[in-house]
Amino acid sequence: MSTATLETDQVTGTPVPQNRGRRRGPRRPLWLTGLMFAGVLGVIAVFLVPLYWLFSSALKPQDQIYTWPLQWIPGQLTLDNFLEAWNSAPFDRFFLNSIITTAVGTFLELTLAILCAYAFVFVEFRFKKIAFVLIIASLMLPGHVTLIVNYITVANLGWLNSYQGIILPGIASAFAMFLLYQYMRTIDKDILQAAEIDGAGHLRRMLAIVVPLSSPMILTATLIVMVSKWNEYVWPLIVTSTADMRTLPIGLLFLRSQEGYSNWGVIMAGAVFVSLPMLILFFLAQKRIIGGLAAGALK
Repeated sequence: MSTATLETDQVTGTPVPQNRGRRRGPRRPLWLTGLMFAGVLGVIAVFLVPLYWLFSSALKPQDQIYTWPLQWIPGQLTLDNFLEAWNSAPFDRFFLNSIITTAVGTFLELTLAILCAYAFVFVEFRFKKIAFVLIIASLMLPGHVTLIVNYITVANLGWLNSYQGIILPGIASAFAMFLLYQYMRTIDKDILQAAEIDGAGHLRRMLAIVVPLSSPMILTATLIVMVSKWNEYVWPLIVTSTADMRTLPIGLLFLRSQEGYSNWGVIMAGAVFVSLPMLILFFLAQKRIIGGLAAGALK
């Protein structure tokens, strides 16, 4: 017998095969592998084909968009649609409004989410469980339920058609708070107790210990909230009334009303203006988004 394939157990002294623990499960049938592969390709096509058609139509001359059968590869590339879309609507103002509302709204929403998550994890107070359940229960409510109440409140405060009217009603996010809460629960409380003995208060403990340790989930929540703010449509449409306060999604509606339903190349170019910044952000940060969510789940 060859001894090269055996090892000796240090406790019992009995030979143990080297490939112990490396048993493979039953092989997947070939037809099942093919079916799964076809399903993955189908899902990819559902998401990528409309995206490809959006960009290709924005780069096509007008006559190539209406050809039949469909012309998937543009015979001629042009940037005229983008120039016409930019000149047909004040996209510079739309971009500025979207950047302001997204940046300020994301900062305020994440700040509030961090404070709430820290309080629910590390601070003891009366009715904490009841308050947490009520906040999480708000996730079950459709966002449109609060539209009328928020509009009346903003109107009474005189904030219609203003940045504060767009931003402030949406800064309370139970979803971002819940993500951070789940992650902060994994932090060892002994570290904070040691900092408390050294004289650190809640604010210092949060900023010096909890926030740095929670940075992967904070980044993930920031990106998710940012995309949501950028693509928000209904509330900015209701609370604004002039073109100089419209955001990019509303600007796309403004462009369509200007161009009608015939010039789809220009409308597709406007849609590229709206979607391209978030697409670039997602592709640059997709590993961090997935990594932050996976880290929270594993912990």
